[in-house]
Amino acid sequence: MPTPPLTAETPLILTLTLDTEAQQFFEELRKQHFPKERNFLGAHLTLFHHLPGAEYEAITEHLAQVAAAQSPLTLAVSGVRFLGRGVAYTLECPPLQALHRAMQTTWQPYLTPQDQQKLNPHVTVQNKVDPAVARALHQQLAADFQPFEATGTAWHLWAYRNGPWESLRTFELKGAAEPA
Repeated sequence: MPTPPLTAETPLILTLTLDTEAQQFFEELRKQHFPKERNFLGAHLTLFHHLPGAEYEAITEHLAQVAAAQSPLTLAVSGVRFLGRGVAYTLECPPLQALHRAMQTTWQPYLTPQDQQKLNPHVTVQNKVDPAVARALHQQLAADFQPFEATGTAWHLWAYRNGPWESLRTFELKGAAEPA
């Protein structure tokens, strides 16, 4: 069955693609600890949760321009965070924060309240479980945690159609610019 066309009402989600090694690390944890009946997606770092499908052309044009000028981003995986009903890894990258703020400024007229907030980069490996289960995993992962680095390699734009996300386009970060 062909994929339905993108409509003006289709929410768009923007994520940061991570290098293969980091992606595999987070994927493995997600497969082990995310409820199987809810695990429709691979591990991901969400930048924007709900951009308007009506602005697809402008959004993709802007992402292509930024990606062409931006070199890959080094992210520090700095800790394990308890989410109440899940667990996530915290990532830090001041240049990513600056890029996110610039995108917020560009897209300000159509950002949801959630997307107007400061970016707190993280990759969720468990969610929507009993708090005691989440607390136990948090304690386990935090006890063994060693900081490491990951590399952000591309922007990835998705369509949300009330289920698994549909991959629309990636924008490789291949510019020579040093991160801000």
